[in-house]
Amino acid sequence: MHATISLLQAIVLGLVQGLTELFPISSLGHGVLIPALLGWNNLAANTNFFLVFLVGTHVGTAIGLLFYYRATWFSIIQGVGRQLSQSRQQGLSSLWRLNGDSVNPYYRLFVMLLIGTIPVGLVGVVFEHKLRTLFAKPLDAAIFLTLNGFILLFAEYLRKSRGRHVSEKSVNQLRTSNVLLIGGSQILALFAGVSRSGVTMVTGLTNGLSHEEAANFSFLLATPVILLAGLYKLPSLFGALGQGVRTQTLIGALCALVASYISVRFLTKWFTTKTLRPFGLYCLVIGTICIVRFA
Repeated sequence: MHATISLLQAIVLGLVQGLTELFPISSLGHGVLIPALLGWNNLAANTNFFLVFLVGTHVGTAIGLLFYYRATWFSIIQGVGRQLSQSRQQGLSSLWRLNGDSVNPYYRLFVMLLIGTIPVGLVGVVFEHKLRTLFAKPLDAAIFLTLNGFILLFAEYLRKSRGRHVSEKSVNQLRTSNVLLIGGSQILALFAGVSRSGVTMVTGLTNGLSHEEAANFSFLLATPVILLAGLYKLPSLFGALGQGVRTQTLIGALCALVASYISVRFLTKWFTTKTLRPFGLYCLVIGTICIVRFA
């Protein structure tokens, strides 16, 4: 039996995915809560055809991110090429040195993104389906969304209590241990309701980054995770599970692409002067309302 997704559902959920993946309010949580609130009972979060649809919207989101940061990713590719060329003269050991004037800063950024991606990649392959099956229910998502709000607000409280005169780091000043913590925090986003961008920004802030630096690093770090996870499962779209939802998935992916591009443009400007506080309050309010609704 193959269920279907309407075009309206595809457009709404594509836009929601593109917006909430980058806004620190959990795309997976909203992907569970919005169908439940609207009475779209055909879109249970653990239904195979709906998961196939979500894979497509994740790929669209990642493409929107890639397009926005295209100059940065081009510089990263150039930096890797230059560092590899340099290693032929200095030996392979030069590839493991991340400090010093001879290290291309974009190569260093590439290595940090690679290190930050490994933890969630390993855990996601093993546990993502199990966690989605266990916790991707409206009440669970509402509880985790509320918890996400507390995390965002507590991070801002800690940052304010430390004072504004604490010196802030740039991404290139992060140590490997800092990057592992920031990247590893993405594992929490496997629980519907916990935001990937939210927890990585919080971890970045607690490791000395400014809001702007934390946001940009979070978005760059999310891109390969979202894209590779989507591409890994994309073949299922062209198999039996994709029957009846391929057109809707394409439309949803295009909507997610546009929404993610608009979102990242907005948020990179927002975090130059503003904080996570409004998003934390949003998660607390909406999460609490949904707990009452689905309890």
